[in-house]
Amino acid sequence: MILVGRNSSPFVRRVAISLRLLGLPFEQKLLSTIANREEVLALNPLGRIPALVLEGGETLIDSSAILDHLDELAGPDKALVPPSGADRRRVLKLVALGTGAMEKLLSCYVERNIRPLDKQHQDLLERFAAQAMAGLQALEEQCGDGWLFGGKITQADVTTVAALGFVEPAMPGLLPPGRLPKLQALRARAETLPAFADSKV
Repeated sequence: MILVGRNSSPFVRRVAISLRLLGLPFEQKLLSTIANREEVLALNPLGRIPALVLEGGETLIDSSAILDHLDELAGPDKALVPPSGADRRRVLKLVALGTGAMEKLLSCYVERNIRPLDKQHQDLLERFAAQAMAGLQALEEQCGDGWLFGGKITQADVTTVAALGFVEPAMPGLLPPGRLPKLQALRARAETLPAFADSKV
């Protein structure tokens, strides 16, 4: 399999981490939606990353769809999202908070770094940042001393760590030390594991 995209994108990084956690071999093609626009469009008409090219040549798009396929490949015993019932709903709710925060952080990044300075909308930027922090705060409130759900890593942890790693590039100073201590401890613990460390930007 070939993962397309750079780990500077939290959406790409969560797929890269998940592939490693699940023990699924892959190569990575470091394409950018800006510098390699035509190549990305050839894989995804939306011009977005990540994409995952399967061994048979089929291309999956959108990190959520890719991760669902990876869990299916790995099987229910190794999958990062429980297969059914209340446990599945619980993990998916936590994942939704993480991806929602990531989407708003990406909006902050675009507003600050891509939109011309004279076109930037400060009120909108502050709204995006507040929405991102609200999602992360909700995750903080669900975080105990271990992983976010039960005693093992789930996609909730993977997505949350990817989101936390994107805060500073997207909105410097938004998350000072001590602001979300439980999540910051979770991130520090996760980043010691090879699947996370090997997927750092």
